[in-house]
Amino acid sequence: MSLRHALLGLLAHGPASGYDLTRAFDGSIGRYAWHAGHSRIYPELAKMTEAGQVVVEKTGPRGRKTYTLTDDGRLELRRWMLHWPEQTTVRDETVLRMFLVQSLEPDDARRLLEGIAAHCADRIAELRPVMEAEDAEHPPGAEVPFGRLAGEYGLRQYEAVHGWARWSLERLGARVPG
Repeated sequence: MSLRHALLGLLAHGPASGYDLTRAFDGSIGRYAWHAGHSRIYPELAKMTEAGQVVVEKTGPRGRKTYTLTDDGRLELRRWMLHWPEQTTVRDETVLRMFLVQSLEPDDARRLLEGIAAHCADRIAELRPVMEAEDAEHPPGAEVPFGRLAGEYGLRQYEAVHGWARWSLERLGARVPG
């Protein structure tokens, strides 16, 4: 994935300034999916403008620019979203730890797995009420709010990892916390 595609996706929801886009990366997107700071966002917006994927819709006080997606930008976002790569380069530290958990002494492996299970349980307890509140506010058939599908993905991912950690503890013959 590239920063460019993340920015195109955010701008597909409406015009935004570089500051607005930076704040989006400071929130859920940066926490769960892709982190980018303003020092990378502003140069990328300039390149996207040069490539004709975005235009400056207006310039406000102190030179604050509001960007909007062009048809070319929307086309590039669509192309990227619908083209599922056959092979991707993966760098996921959590998954690497899962591969290497058996390199630890049994007590340390159990401690790690208990920590993973507890972390996931905490995130599930945090996300589930947020997703339920979104669903209560936006019933099936209504417009799905931005981020709701990603939130459900995150919730289900935490549930899967939580289940994996508990299963792993059982496999190691450990007492599985509730």
